[in-house]
Amino acid sequence: MESKRSNQSHEEFPMNGGKGKYSYAQNSNHQRLVADITKHIIREAILEMLDLETLLHDSSNVIRIADLGCSVGPNTFFIVQNFIDTVNLKSQSQGHGFDSFEFQVFFNDHVGNDFNTLFKSLPEDKQYYAVAVPGSFHGRLFPESSIHVFNSTYALHWLSRVPKEIVDEDSPAYNKGKIFYIDEDKEVTKAYFAQFERDFESFLNSRA
Repeated sequence: MESKRSNQSHEEFPMNGGKGKYSYAQNSNHQRLVADITKHIIREAILEMLDLETLLHDSSNVIRIADLGCSVGPNTFFIVQNFIDTVNLKSQSQGHGFDSFEFQVFFNDHVGNDFNTLFKSLPEDKQYYAVAVPGSFHGRLFPESSIHVFNSTYALHWLSRVPKEIVDEDSPAYNKGKIFYIDEDKEVTKAYFAQFERDFESFLNSRA
């Protein structure tokens, strides 16, 4: 369930689109490794916490999944399929048919994300209805109580904006145009940490 709409504005820095040499699609093996390592954690959480009996009786048998920060693939498809396979496995173990549920997947990323490449890359044998949801996940994206499961892999560490103190020449946290900071820059560290706290609170408030 999502709470009130966020009024924050957000900076956009989407991943490189397309499938060329410098695209995210060709340079996201590390992210895929993380998704592969953590897939059993997601599987265990679904098996333990997702109440299929309630969903069968209280809904239209449609399970809605949102992947926040999906980029252009192919990692997002791997993550989504792991979820669907686990739900089907749990459904069968409880004596329900393999096709007891239909799945609707919402692929979310910034407005500038290359959704064309993403949707051209959709698996031909996909078992779900795919939807694009452009916008920042630091704010509200969906109607209340409309999503059953949210996923965000390797995306939450991205801030919604550069902390204003970092670019203010009169601020003790002014970082002099650098795109990095070192341990000695305590004020810079505090500014980034404070921005992360604000962003993460906004992220959670928009989902709960």
